[in-house]
Amino acid sequence: MLQSVEKPKKNALRAFEALNPKWKFLGKLTFIVPTLIMTYYSVIGGWITKYFVTYIISDGKDAAADGYFTAFITSDIAPIVFMLVFLALTAWIVYRGVEKGIEKFSKIIMPGLILLILIIAIFSLTLTHTDADGTVRTGMEGLAFYVKPDFSGLTVKRFLEILLDAMSQLFFSLSVSMGIMITYGSYVKNEVNLNKATNQIEIFDTGVAFLAGMMIIPAVFVFLGTDGMASGPSLIFISLPKVFDSMGVLGQPVAIAFFLMMGFAALTSCVSVMETLVANCMELYHKPRKKMCGAVGIYSLITAVVICLGYNKLYFELKLPNGSVGQLLDVMDYISNSFLMPFISLLTSILIGWVIGPDWIIGEVERNGEHFKRAGLYRFMIRYVVPLVMLILFLVSTGFVDLIF
Repeated sequence: MLQSVEKPKKNALRAFEALNPKWKFLGKLTFIVPTLIMTYYSVIGGWITKYFVTYIISDGKDAAADGYFTAFITSDIAPIVFMLVFLALTAWIVYRGVEKGIEKFSKIIMPGLILLILIIAIFSLTLTHTDADGTVRTGMEGLAFYVKPDFSGLTVKRFLEILLDAMSQLFFSLSVSMGIMITYGSYVKNEVNLNKATNQIEIFDTGVAFLAGMMIIPAVFVFLGTDGMASGPSLIFISLPKVFDSMGVLGQPVAIAFFLMMGFAALTSCVSVMETLVANCMELYHKPRKKMCGAVGIYSLITAVVICLGYNKLYFELKLPNGSVGQLLDVMDYISNSFLMPFISLLTSILIGWVIGPDWIIGEVERNGEHFKRAGLYRFMIRYVVPLVMLILFLVSTGFVDLIF
């Protein structure tokens, strides 16, 4: 089996076809994911840019006011302007290519990003606040709240929802099921130690994720208590500005550092998404990077403007199959994140586990003579555990489980 399957070195659209022609549809599905994500990722990046600029030019008290975030995203012009700034920077990096653009950018930004996260995380642990009623909360208590699990009232359904949230975060942090890993993997040289690289990814991804939580949760706990805990945009753009406002003179510099860090993180992710689209289009249409970057940039601009208008001129509310009510951005996120990504992961695990065979992957990892110590565990996981987990997550994330049961 190992000798019968060509090592593709191709992007997502072609890689699955090279592995097995009958599974080329999976490459097309994978290509759809970044196509959808790119419609709204630069919009969110624009939100971060807006808050960063706000704290640069003011003390940020307006950002902490009730209704500030809603007023911003529902305005006609401002969201489009900040989205355009973020998208232009993303396109410029991708336009410069892998070595001059993405690699050079990442080598500079990523160490700074990790340093910022570490500094803010440590600072969060030193915070203390006394409420009007005399209640004192500290950053260390917030850390305990963050790391200590609470199993009270936990049901099977709630556990699956939490697992889904964790997997959704994992999908984005590892760029799973959106062709990014395949795209960057096609650039990897044969002499690279994949076993070592995988271990490094595991350590750094988990470590940075933990530090990010340690940076945010204790600070929110100190100033807002458990009532301030939220998720998604509510946490970043509503709860945290209130935290920064409660910090007094330290609030503005901490907010600047935080949104700078968030901007770096969003930019690296958006660059990866756009690079995937550009690389696939280059291979599909046999056009140079500059032309494809321009085409993808125009597509991203037009669709992002539509997403921005989804909060005002094109506003609507749609009840999604998972029970939530969403606007245009939420619909795109549901299709890409809740439906396609777990579905693609399910199909990919079947392809690798049962069609191609896990030994093909193991052979690739051990190509240069390295020993894959977890080969046995990998065989078991990719054949039996991953397909089952992905099926459950797919049913829960889409809301189909409620329709079936």
